[in-house]
Amino acid sequence: MISTKKLIQMARKWQKGHFVVYTADNRRFVISLLYLGNDIIRELFRISEEEFGIPNSGPIRLPIDASSMEYIISLISRGLAKDLENALLMSITSCSSSCIALDKRFSCPQLYVCSC
Repeated sequence: MISTKKLIQMARKWQKGHFVVYTADNRRFVISLLYLGNDIIRELFRISEEEFGIPNSGPIRLPIDASSMEYIISLISRGLAKDLENALLMSITSCSSSCIALDKRFSCPQLYVCSC
């Protein structure tokens, strides 16, 4: 029989769950399940499905490089302004590359196509 303390620990772990994705350059990211509600993350999943299909037994691979993924995660964790989120979404959806990279030199991130 599982103790009450163990059940509480398990419930907390489930509430703060995470998922794992890999970037185009094979970097592993463990991301909070809360981020699945973000439109940018959902769009990256949609593009990933178009580019790579739905994985049967392998990892989920996003069509973005690791530094861009780190940047997106940092923006989301800081509370991305809705207008910046919409601009980023429009840039991502208009990109037809198999690898998306962000140009972080500008105050408003812009996407450019890179070859992987």
